[in-house]
Amino acid sequence: MKEKTGYKAISKFLIGSPFKIRPVADLVRRRTYPEAISILENMPHKGAKLIRKTVKSAASNALSDNKKLDEDMLFVKEIFIDEGPRLKRIWFRGRGRADMQLKRMCHITVVVDETAGEANASTPEKSSAGSSAGRTKKAAK
Repeated sequence: MKEKTGYKAISKFLIGSPFKIRPVADLVRRRTYPEAISILENMPHKGAKLIRKTVKSAASNALSDNKKLDEDMLFVKEIFIDEGPRLKRIWFRGRGRADMQLKRMCHITVVVDETAGEANASTPEKSSAGSSAGRTKKAAK
C-alpha cells in the first residue's frame, strides 16, 4: 500500500512573480505550523500573505479530515512555487514606441504532515565543540 504523504492545498493563478515568492517559502519550509504562521504574519512581503493563506488551507484540510489532530501537531512538509502563465500587457513608451510588460503568475502547493518530530530531525545542529577542536589542532601545528 502507498503511504499517505500528508495533506495538500494548491493555490493557482496568483499574480506574483515566483522568483520573489520562493525566498519567502524557503523561510517556512520544514517548520511547525504555528511557527510558520507567525513568521508569515510578521513579514511585509506580498508573497507571505499568499503563502499564509495556502498554509492555512492545507492545515484546515488536515484538521477536517482527521479529528484527532491539533494545530501544534502539524508541520509544513513541502512548499512548491511553480511558474504559471504570464499576462502580456503593452507598456507605452516615449516617441511612439511600446514595450511588453509581463505580469507573472505562480502556483503555490503546500503539503502539511502530522509528525512534528520529522521536522526537527532534518535540521542538523552545529556543535561548538567540534568547530573549536578543529581550530586548536590547526593552531598547534
